[in-house]
Amino acid sequence: MTAILVIDVGTTTIRAAVVDEQLQIVALAHRSSPPSTPAPGLVEFDPVAMYDIVTDACQEVLSNVGEPARVLGITNQRASTVVWERSTGEPIAPALGWQDLRTVMECIMAKAEHDLALAPNQPATKVPWLLDHVEGARQRNVCFGTVETWLAWKLSGGELHVTDHTNAAVSGLMTPDASQWDARTLDVLGIPASVLPTVVDSCGVIGAATALDGSPPIGALIGDQQASLVGQGCVTPGRAKLTFGTSGILDLCGGDEAPATARRGPHGTYPVVAWSRQGALTWGVEAIMLAAGTNVEWLRDDLGVLRTSAESADLASSVRSADGAVFVPALLGLGTPAWDYGARGTLLGVTRGTTKAHLVRAVLEGVAHRSADLVEAAEADTGLSISALRVDGGMSANPTFTQAVADATQRRVEVSPVAEATTLGAAFLAGLAVGVWDDVGDADRVWNPARVHEPAQALDRDQWRAAVERSRRWIPELSALEF
Repeated sequence: MTAILVIDVGTTTIRAAVVDEQLQIVALAHRSSPPSTPAPGLVEFDPVAMYDIVTDACQEVLSNVGEPARVLGITNQRASTVVWERSTGEPIAPALGWQDLRTVMECIMAKAEHDLALAPNQPATKVPWLLDHVEGARQRNVCFGTVETWLAWKLSGGELHVTDHTNAAVSGLMTPDASQWDARTLDVLGIPASVLPTVVDSCGVIGAATALDGSPPIGALIGDQQASLVGQGCVTPGRAKLTFGTSGILDLCGGDEAPATARRGPHGTYPVVAWSRQGALTWGVEAIMLAAGTNVEWLRDDLGVLRTSAESADLASSVRSADGAVFVPALLGLGTPAWDYGARGTLLGVTRGTTKAHLVRAVLEGVAHRSADLVEAAEADTGLSISALRVDGGMSANPTFTQAVADATQRRVEVSPVAEATTLGAAFLAGLAVGVWDDVGDADRVWNPARVHEPAQALDRDQWRAAVERSRRWIPELSALEF
C-alpha cells in the first residue's frame, strides 16, 4: 500500500488520515478543536495547541497502518491568521480565526480612503491588527502565516516559511493574477514584506516534515474548499462542487486565464485559484451561502423541532411538499448573489395546517434553493455551464435534502463517498506530487459517488425569488455594508 498522510484542519475539528492509491481512507483520527470566543465577534485559537493535536493525530493513524507515510498533504481552513517570532517559533498572540470580525472598521476605512476591497475574514487586516496591538511586535522579527504555513513551519523545524496560491490568493494581499504580493496593499496596511511567506505550488514537494516519523516529504498545501473541489474530481472547466457545512460554498473549476480583478463579480462570485502545479495556476470562482447546516442546528437546538440533525431526513420526507411554506435561510444574511448582511431568515406561507414536517421540509428546500442561486451566479459570472453538482459536507448525508438540491437546481447531484472530500483532495495532490497518479485528470477518473439524484419535481423558483426579496434589507444599516 502507498500510504498518503493527510492533515485536514477545519474550523472546529482536526483530522489526520492515511489514504491509499485507490483514494480510499484506510485510517482516520478525529479531534475536536473549537476556537474560543472571548467576546462577541472575536474568534481566536491557540496555534501551539493546534500543532500538538495535529502531531498526536498523525502519530495515531501512522501507528494504525504500521508503515511510514510516503508523502504528506495539508489542507486547511483558509484565512485564519498566525504571527510568530522567527527565532523562537513562538506565537506572539492567539491566532485570529477567519470568522473574527474585530477588523470590520479597518475594512470600511480601507475602502473609503484607499479603494481597497477587503473583508474582515481575510488576513489582510488581521496581520496589521496583531502587529499594532501586541506590544513591540513591529520591532521584532516575526513571521505571518495562515494555518498551512504555520504547520509547515513547525513540521519542518522552521525550515519552511511557505504558503500556496489557493491560500495566498484569498488573503487580500496578492495581485489579482496571484503572481506576487501586492506592494500597494502592503504599503497602505503597513505590512512589512519581510513577514510574508514564500508562495509555492499547491502540488509539489517543498521539503520534509522532519517532526513526523520517517520525515515524509510535504507534497501538497491547499485551502479546504479547493481541496474539496479536487477531491470530488472537479478538475475540468464547468465541473462544480458544493460543500454543505455550517455554511455552503460552491466552487466551479474554470481554466488558466487569470481574472482582471480580485473583486466580486457582477453576480456575486469571487475568483479563486483552484490549485497550482508546476508553476501553472488553474482558476475558478466561488459562491457562498452564509448559513446551510446552521439552519438545521436552529431547528434542533433552538426550536426543539428535531432531536438530531439526521431526523430531518425522515421528517421532511413524511410529507410530499412544504404545502406552500417557504423558508429563506438568511439567519446570518445573504451571500451570493445579493450579499445583503441585513437580510434575515423569513418564513412565509404558513397556515393552520402547517406541521413541523412541513417546516423542516421548507428549511431543507430553502437551503436547496440557495444552492440553485449559487449555481446560477457561478454560471452567469463565468459563462460556463454546470451540468451536474458534486456535493459533500455534513448535510450531504441527508438524501431528502440532496434530492431537493437536484429538484431546485434541475441538475444531477452526485454525493461524495466521504463527508469531507477535503481529505481526498489533499491526498490526491500529494500523491500526484510523488508520482502515485500521472495527471490532474486522474482525480475525475477515480471519482465514485456514494449515490446520485436526478431532478424529479421542480421547485418553484419564481415563488422563491419573491420570498428572498421580502427577506432583504431587514436591518438597513447592515444591508448598507459592502466588503
